[in-house]
Amino acid sequence: MEKKDINWSEIGFGYVKTDKRYVANFKDGAWDEGALIDDDMILMNECACVLQYAQTCFEGLKAYTTEDGHIVCFRPDLNADRMVDSCARLEMPKFPKDKFVEAVKQVVLANEAYVPPYGSGATLYIRPYMFGINPVIGVKPADEYQFRIFTTPVGPYFKGGAKPITITVSDFDRAAPRGTGHIKAGLNYAMSLHPIMEAHRNGFAENMYLDPATRSKVEETGGANFLFITKDNEVVTPKSDSILPSITRRSLMVVAEKYLGLKVTQREVYFDELKDFAECGLCGTAAVISPVGKICYKDGEINFPSGMDEMGPITKKLYETLTGIQMGRIEAPEGWIEVIK
Repeated sequence: MEKKDINWSEIGFGYVKTDKRYVANFKDGAWDEGALIDDDMILMNECACVLQYAQTCFEGLKAYTTEDGHIVCFRPDLNADRMVDSCARLEMPKFPKDKFVEAVKQVVLANEAYVPPYGSGATLYIRPYMFGINPVIGVKPADEYQFRIFTTPVGPYFKGGAKPITITVSDFDRAAPRGTGHIKAGLNYAMSLHPIMEAHRNGFAENMYLDPATRSKVEETGGANFLFITKDNEVVTPKSDSILPSITRRSLMVVAEKYLGLKVTQREVYFDELKDFAECGLCGTAAVISPVGKICYKDGEINFPSGMDEMGPITKKLYETLTGIQMGRIEAPEGWIEVIK
């Protein structure tokens, strides 16, 4: 299929309307068959549950063109699993895992002309989401839901290379100890908007959130998990029941252990020990890894030995290996790559 006339190296990380989107409706206790449609507009009642009580969750993943010309997705089954967990916590109906993966494949194929070519640095971002759509005025779950997937081509996250960022320790809490931090609920991101804008106004790229109970342990940022590298090359990630289980982070832990032969530990990470780490990164779907060079807080700052010029050596190996797996340059573990075409 002929690709759209898009300057792939110049597009940013934003929304571009594509030709088709997938829609399925839940009514009378069951999901319909679902279909690809042209219309990108959503018509709903002014009292729809999602508008009144934010009953909504979402996922994010990408489609790539690999080195050998295939169009693939990276571990969409884990996105399906995580959405099931989000729906259970929000009293929403579960969208079947097999239908989720099949819907992803359908919508990518329908928008094949928007999948960027190999080597462009761009990808097709895929956004599955679900929301309560019928009118609800009393505080309760909706009875009817809509599951949708749209796609949008996005440019390379790092233009000109992945330069380390400076982050700050937020005065705000990201999630309650037994709240919704472990699921991908829209409400989690709504509450992060003010803190991230405050961080940007003060010259920082992101927030580091500490645990709300003691404010002594590292949790995550508003949209990414942390990973740290010790001075003897051990990969450490924070452990907490209120951290979102990042698919990228879980994949990087396998890469570190199985591909690079590194020791991997998931444990509670105390803020006081950050000064002893050699490297720091934020991991997520958009950038894979964003290197962190400096963390600022009220009483001072932490400067990682990896510096502010480029990724640290272990972080770079992790990034290059995982992106190599995603793009087909390195053999993937079984089940990681969903071939669409």
